[in-house]
Amino acid sequence: MFKNYFLLTLRQLRRNRGYTLINVVGLAIGMAVALVIGIWIAGEVAVDKSYPDRARIVEIMQDQRPNGTPLGSPITYRGMTVSSALVPFLQKSYKDIFAETSMFEWPGDGVLASGDKSISRKGSWAEHSFPTLFGYHFLSGNAESLRDPSTALISRSTAIALYGTENALGKTFRYNNQLVFAVGGVFADLPQTSSFHDVDFFTPITHKLMDALTHNTDFNIHNCRIFAGLAGNTTAEGATARIKDLCTPFVKYNIETYTALPFDQLYLHYDESGSAAGSGRIGFVRLIGIIGVFVLLLACINFMNLSTARSEKRAREVGIRKTLGSLRTQLISQFLGESLLVAFFAFVLAIGLTELSLPAFSQLSGKPMTLPMTSPVFWALSIAITGITGLLAGSYPAFYLSGFRPARVLKSTFKAGKGASLPRKVLVVAQFSISLSLIIGTIVVFRQIQYAKDRPVGYDRAGLINIPISTDSLDRHYEPLRTSLLNTGVVAGVANSSTLLTSFYQNNFMEWPGMTEEQKSISFRDIEVNADFGPTIGWTVLRGRDFSRAYRTDSTAAIVNEEGARALGFNNPIGKTFRFENKDYTIIGVTKDMISNSPYDIVQPAVFLGHGGHSVDIIRIKPGTPIRTALTAIEAVYKQYNPASPFIYHFADEDYDRKFKLETLVGRLAAIFAALAILISCLGLLGLAAYVAEQRKKEIGVRKVLGATVAQVWMLLSKEFIVLVLISCTIACPVAFYVLSHWLEKYDYHTRIDPRIFLFSALLAVLLTLFTISFQAIKAAVANPINSLRTE
Repeated sequence: MFKNYFLLTLRQLRRNRGYTLINVVGLAIGMAVALVIGIWIAGEVAVDKSYPDRARIVEIMQDQRPNGTPLGSPITYRGMTVSSALVPFLQKSYKDIFAETSMFEWPGDGVLASGDKSISRKGSWAEHSFPTLFGYHFLSGNAESLRDPSTALISRSTAIALYGTENALGKTFRYNNQLVFAVGGVFADLPQTSSFHDVDFFTPITHKLMDALTHNTDFNIHNCRIFAGLAGNTTAEGATARIKDLCTPFVKYNIETYTALPFDQLYLHYDESGSAAGSGRIGFVRLIGIIGVFVLLLACINFMNLSTARSEKRAREVGIRKTLGSLRTQLISQFLGESLLVAFFAFVLAIGLTELSLPAFSQLSGKPMTLPMTSPVFWALSIAITGITGLLAGSYPAFYLSGFRPARVLKSTFKAGKGASLPRKVLVVAQFSISLSLIIGTIVVFRQIQYAKDRPVGYDRAGLINIPISTDSLDRHYEPLRTSLLNTGVVAGVANSSTLLTSFYQNNFMEWPGMTEEQKSISFRDIEVNADFGPTIGWTVLRGRDFSRAYRTDSTAAIVNEEGARALGFNNPIGKTFRFENKDYTIIGVTKDMISNSPYDIVQPAVFLGHGGHSVDIIRIKPGTPIRTALTAIEAVYKQYNPASPFIYHFADEDYDRKFKLETLVGRLAAIFAALAILISCLGLLGLAAYVAEQRKKEIGVRKVLGATVAQVWMLLSKEFIVLVLISCTIACPVAFYVLSHWLEKYDYHTRIDPRIFLFSALLAVLLTLFTISFQAIKAAVANPINSLRTE
C-alpha cells in the first residue's frame, strides 16, 4: 500500500511540474531561512554555556537609584563594575553562600615581549581563583601560581606566538616594557562561545601596582568586576536576598544594592548601556526567531493555497477512489504523504541553499556559522521540523480534498463555489500582512540606526586615531613624542586622555557648595585630559575657555559638558569649584555634549579634568593626507620611543561605528529575510494567478469575443489580488505601528515613525503583486479565444 501511495505521489508531482517546483522552492527557501536563523540563535544561546560549573557561577552587579526614592522603586542603573571593598565581606561573612570569589579587572590591550619578540594581546589583572572558578584547562602549570605577584598565566596561542612553543612554563616576558613576569601556567584557548575567548593572559592582582584596588575600603569607588561560585544548594535569588543591602549604609551619594546574576545569562539578558529597562540581546534574538517562524509559515501558506486551489483538478480522482472503496483516512494519508514528500524534497534543497549562504551570513554576523552535520540533535530537530512543516502545509488540503462527495463529483455537478475560495483569500491576506509588516519593520530599524548615526557627536571624528599608551616610556616622553609627530607634516594635533573618545565609562560623584540631596545622587563621567585635548578632537566650547598650555593652573581646572552644567544647577558655572577625589577643581568652560557611549541613550553629565591623561594618545591626521602615508610616518615616530612594542591604533570613526553593530546586524538580517518573505509570497501569487487564469479561460474567451481588450482582461484578473493586498495593508500597518512604537520606546534617542513608510510599503506591495500576476494575466488576455471555446 505504501509503495502504491509513493508511486501515486510521484506521478502526481511529475504531472504538475510547475506547481511542484513552486511548492518545493517556496518551502526550501522558508526552511533555509529557518535553518540559518536556527544556527545563528544556537550560536547566541551557546555563549558562556561551556564552563564546567556554569550553573553556580554568578556575577555581582550593582543596582542604583537616587536618594530619597521609596523602597521598592525601580532601579535607574545596573552595572558590572562594583567596589572591591565588597570582597572581604563576602569572604569572611558569607562563606555559607559563596564558596569562592574572584576579583577581575576589565581586560585591556597589553604588550608582551621576550627577547626581541613582542606581541599585543588582551589581558586582565585577576585573582588566582578566577581560572579555577571558570574551569580553565591548564596544559602546564596551574592557577595557584597566580598567587605569586611575579607570575602570570598565558594562553596556548600566546605561548606559541611569543616563544614558538606551548612549553613556556618558567619562561619570562616583559609586560608593557615595565614589569617582568614568569609564566606560571599555560591554559588552553577558550572557544569563541566564551565571553573571555579573547583574554589571552592574566597578571596577578596581588601585584603592588594593584594595591589601590585590593586595599580599597570605600564602597563609593567602583573599580572591578566580582565573580563568585555559589555554595551547596544556594540559588542566585537566595544569594541576592542575603547581600542586596550590604553596601547601602556605606554609599553616600545614592541608594545602591547588589544583585547576584547567573553569569551564563548575562550575554543575552544584560543591557550593556546599563539601562535597567533594557532587555539585552535576547530581545533581538527573539525578534529574529519570530521572523524565521513567519517566513516558514509563509512557505506553508503557499503550499496550502496551491493545493486547495487545484482541488477541482483532483475532485474526480477523489470521487472514483471513494467509489472503489477508499476510506477518507486513506485519502488523508495519501495527501499528507504527498505533502511530506514535497517537504522532504524541499529540505534537501534547503540544506544546499543553507550551505551556500552560510559563508555570507558568517561574515555578516561576525561569527563562524556552519551546519552541524555530525550533531544528532540537529538531525532530530531538522527531521521534526520537516515533518511538522509537511503536516502543517498539507493538513488543510488533505482534510478538504478527502471530504468531497463522490456522487456530486462524478455527476459533474461539483463546483468549488465562492465559499471555497474564502480560505485561500484569508491565507493570501495573512501572507501579505506578515510580509508587509516585515518590510515596514525593516525600514523603521534602518531609519533608527541612521537617525542615531546622524546625531551630532560633539567633536570631529574624521582623521582621529587613538593609540593606547602601552608602556611607561611613551607616557614619560609625551612632549618630545608630540613634537616629533607634529614635525612629520602629516599630523595636525596630538593630545592624551584617560580613556577612548568612544568609551567614557568611568562613573563617579562630585561635591560642590550648595548641592541638594537630589544632586548628591548624580554621577559624572570623569575624563582626564591635557591642554591639547580640545583643539585636537575639535570640540566646541560654548562658555568660558578651553584648556591652554599658557595657564599652569589648568592642572586643577575642569570643563563640563552641557548636561554636566545643568546637573550642577548654576546659572553660570564658570569660576565655580567642586571637589573630586579629595581634590578641588575650578570650572573654566562648558563644552557641547559629546556622544561617547551608546548613541541611543541620553548624554550623561561629564567633567574633563585638566591634569593630563595617561592611557590614550589621540592624534588628528591632517586633512587630505593619504591614510597609509600618515600611518607610516606616525608608526616611525612611535618606534623611536617604543621600539620593542607593536604599533597599535584605532580609528575613532570605526570605534564609533561598532556601537551600531548589533542593530545593524539585526537590520540587515531583517532586510534579507523580509526580501525572502516577499519572494515566497510572490511565488505563491504566481501559482495562484496561473490557476485563476486557467480556471477562467472560457470566461476570458467569451469576453474577448464580445470585444474585451487586453487591458480589461488584465484588470479583471488583477483586481481580486489587489483588493486582497490592500486588505493586508489595513491589517499590517496598525499592527506594525503598535509593535514598532513599543520597540522604539526602549531607546532614549529614537526616530519617529513617518506615515510615509506605510504608504511606501503599501505601494511596494501593490507594485510587486501587479508585477507577479501580470505575466499570467497578460498571457491569458492575449490567448486566442478559439482555443478555449472550441470544446463548447
